[in-house]
This record gives sequence, structure tokens and C-alpha cells, in this order.
Amino acid sequence: MYRKMLRIRSFEYKALFHCTERLNRGPLHPYVGEEAVSVGACTALEKGDYITSTHRGHGHCIAMGGDVKRMLAEIVGRATGYCKGKGGSMHIADLDLGIIGANGIVGGGIPISVGAAIAMDNQNRNNIILCFFGDGASNTGAFHESLNMASIWKLPVVFLCENNLYAISGSVNDTLNIRDISDRSKSYGIPGITVDGNDIFDVYATVKEARERAICGEGPTLIEAKTYRWLGHWHADPCRYREEREVELWKKKCPIKRMREHLITENVFSEEQIQKIESEIEEEIEAAEKFALESPFPTPDEALQDVYVE
Repeated sequence: MYRKMLRIRSFEYKALFHCTERLNRGPLHPYVGEEAVSVGACTALEKGDYITSTHRGHGHCIAMGGDVKRMLAEIVGRATGYCKGKGGSMHIADLDLGIIGANGIVGGGIPISVGAAIAMDNQNRNNIILCFFGDGASNTGAFHESLNMASIWKLPVVFLCENNLYAISGSVNDTLNIRDISDRSKSYGIPGITVDGNDIFDVYATVKEARERAICGEGPTLIEAKTYRWLGHWHADPCRYREEREVELWKKKCPIKRMREHLITENVFSEEQIQKIESEIEEEIEAAEKFALESPFPTPDEALQDVYVE
């Protein structure tokens, strides 16, 4: 879990570097600061489970075991990427790993997760789908329609809201008239739980319990993980809508730092062992960058491949 959180953060900063160098294809929405949510949640899943992701989906992909080489190759538009360099940052998918895909539409993954849950229910599979979405998506019609359908049919889906306090530049204080998004579960007769999204163990335990409930036929759970994105909504966001002292306050709650301190305090690893892990992750991301930049671009004759029309 610690390795995965480090991998996510290192990957995001590397991807952001390529944005500033204009080597990327399209916008990039960094996940820095939210790593404990994806890693804690995905670690609670079992083989055969699925996830739906969001426009801020790199963390979800890596938490599920995604290949950082293919991810970075996709972002810089190379043929070795997950979507052959055609999809970019917001459309990475790997069905073999259970990653149904990221989505550029706010809340777009929520009804997709319900459709997947219906399929698994019809197939009598002993699996679930974990649906990631943000606080802004909880204000969309798709969110309410999906929770209603999932609740009445007791579908095997866990809805996980990553509440990072801002929907682009809109603070939850201005866009919600409730304190906890998890309270919206009451309208659909399902459990609603709010957790500390920067506490990886809290996230893990809560998702694991919700998963068990789902596979026992008791239906969905709405989990709200309160966390914070350190950086802008996207790579060119100047973040003028929030105060620096707020950002610094949340950085002190860094989920990676918190777990690092836990591992050392509980004598799981020594300081030297932790540093070795950190160095290994940095080397891994450097190797991913080398792979991506040395990979070829898609050829012109591939432009109409993988395009489907009626």
C-alpha cells in the first residue's frame, strides 16, 4: 500500500512535468494528496471485482495495478499507451485488471457502474464494482438516478465519493447544503458512511465491510472519503479560489507521510528500508518515462482504427 501511494504521487509529478514541457496530449487532472483513498479502497477488493474511474483517474488505475509505463506512454501520445496514444489522460482502461475506464464526463462513471453491477448480478458472480466519483458529481442527476436504481435492486456496487472539497473552483460550502455527502444515502435506504480519506486504514476497512455487504445481497453503500487535492483542478489551474493557508493545513495531513510514520513507529520498516522503497519507486518512474519517450507515435494509417460507427 505504501509503495502504491508513492508510485501514484511520483507518477503524477512526472506527468505534470511533461505537461509543462507540452509533451502531453490534452489536460491532466492531478491526484496529489488523495492517494490513500484509491489505494485503501482498491486494496479491499478481490480478484474479479471492477472499478469505474473519473477524469482524475491515474491514482485509481495505479491502485489497481496499472502499468505506469503504458500509462505515461498514453499521456504523451505514444502507440504503446493503453489506448495506443489516442485516449490521453482521461480515458485509460484495462479490463484485465478490472479497470472499466476513466471518464471525462463528471459523474459519467456512476451509471456505468450500475450497468456493470446489473451484469454481474445477472451472472451470479461473487464480485462487486467500486465506483469512484467526486463531490461535484454528487450534485448530478446521474448520481441520484443511479443510487435509486442500485438500492431498489440491491446491486453489488459500492459508491465512493472522493470529497476533495472543490468541484473545479466551487467549494462544497457553496454547492452543498449538507455537511456530509454520505447523508444522501438516507433518501435511498442504504448505509452512508463518512471516513477520513487521508487515513488509508480507515478507507480500507470501510470499503472491505461495504464489499462484504454487497456480495451478501444486501445492496450498495455510499462512502464519502474526505480528502484534499494539493494542486489545481487541472495542470494549468492557478487556484486563485482558495487560500494558501488552507493548502498548507491539508499538506500537514499528508496520507503518505502519515503512513510512513506509522510504518516506522510500529517497527514494520526501518528508516533505511523506507528510503530504499522510495528510491526504488523513483527509479521505476524514471524507467517509465524512458519507455514512454522512446516509444513511437501512432502512424497516420491508425487514425481510423478502433473507431466504431453504425
